Amino acid sequence: MFHLDFRDRRPLHEQIKEQVKKLIITGVLQPEEQIPSVRDLAHMLAVNPNTIQRAYKELEAEGYIYSIRAKGNFVARRDPVVHNSRREELLKELEHNVAELMYLREPLERVLETVRAVYKKGGLNDD
Repeated sequence: MFHLDFRDRRPLHEQIKEQVKKLIITGVLQPEEQIPSVRDLAHMLAVNPNTIQRAYKELEAEGYIYSIRAKGNFVARRDPVVHNSRREELLKELEHNVAELMYLREPLERVLETVRAVYKKGGLNDD
């Protein structure tokens, strides 16, 4: 379920965070489903529990998970209000990436095809 690449330049907590996000986004982890405890995941990945805790705190700050004291961490339901700031952040990143692609002379149609393919793969079609 989780795989860490110790040669990756990204910190371990970022790799863990991205993998949990991917599991949520792809529907592998469903809303209200409990995710592995900090201790269990740290043991499974052979990393310091503080690394897992940091990833979970960031996921909670972004609205992907929530915690219940003495019960654990759970996948949050999609809440448009909670995710507004994250959407704005991602749109700014997308704008930056598109500007860089323009600089690199990537054709607009290829960029749009890529976006459409991601939406289609995720089951969202706005055509």
